[in-house]
Amino acid sequence: MDRRSSHHITITHSNPNQATRGRVPFPLSSPSSSSPPPHFSFLAAWMKSPVLPRGWAIVGVPRYAADTFDPTHRYVTSPLFPLPVFAALRSLIALYALCTICTTLGLDVAEGSGPSFLSFFTDLSYIGLTAYYIAAAVQTVGYARYGSRGYVLQRWPRALQAAHVLLQGTITTFPFIVTAVFWSLLSSPSTFATKRTAWGNISIHALNSVFAFFDLVFTNVPPAPWISSVVGIVLLGGYLGVAYITHKTQGFYTYGFLDPQTQHATLAAYIIGIAAGQIILFCIVRGIVMLRQRLCERFGRVEMAQQHDPETLDQWEEVEVPAAMKDEQQDSGSSQKNSGLSDSAV
Repeated sequence: MDRRSSHHITITHSNPNQATRGRVPFPLSSPSSSSPPPHFSFLAAWMKSPVLPRGWAIVGVPRYAADTFDPTHRYVTSPLFPLPVFAALRSLIALYALCTICTTLGLDVAEGSGPSFLSFFTDLSYIGLTAYYIAAAVQTVGYARYGSRGYVLQRWPRALQAAHVLLQGTITTFPFIVTAVFWSLLSSPSTFATKRTAWGNISIHALNSVFAFFDLVFTNVPPAPWISSVVGIVLLGGYLGVAYITHKTQGFYTYGFLDPQTQHATLAAYIIGIAAGQIILFCIVRGIVMLRQRLCERFGRVEMAQQHDPETLDQWEEVEVPAAMKDEQQDSGSSQKNSGLSDSAV
């Protein structure tokens, strides 16, 4: 039976008053002295409910608990690379990004600028990019090792699945914003003054977009849900608070164009322009992903995304029988039926 139809079955309980379709009433058990507090009981029952709030579907997570997150394993496969190679590439990117962010932090601490490390949007977005690639590498390596069992994110709570989807939506937009703003507004002759600054600026302000582009083009990750655009705008707005808190506590603006004393009305134009750029960039990124999906379907690269999918293998086993074979089977069945009738008559 198709796994997707499992949410249509009727769920029964030992208590006939609790027999419902697609919903578990609360509370699930009578309170006792050894039972957890009511709010924890409600949370546990809500997490086990076969029907989750409608909001989960908005972030790309199945609403029905019986449904599997990412059943075709698109978040851990590639249309171009075999699974072991793809897992190795994601692991290398995750390792390089982790070494870059740790080295940058260590050098900033050595130079006395460590307290302001988390005040820069560049560093915050690169931490998000690193976290995503570490998580993606772990999931992909696990799937390459235990393909028949899926990967661990499919068995984790819906909240973590939603967080992974939303994080993926930010790491495919923020790096491009960082790269565009840095090289158009912030770069200077000192960008490549030393080997250290040259390596740091290339790694954080250029390779970040390369890593984001890799996840857009060379993976089977589906388009980010539209809610990711709203999340991106909220995070950008929240960073404005971080920037002005930094100015209040440490006495400097992380980015010169955020100084209202020098920018005046231009500051509002910068803020609105970056927000509009985030929305436009999200639409462009979503279009690139949809184009990649169509090209993969046209050139037959979808099979590589499903070659380790046991559900897909079951579907391949259910091959449609040709019409000629069906006629032969019907003829043989009718002949056996007639012979059985003649034997019974005798």
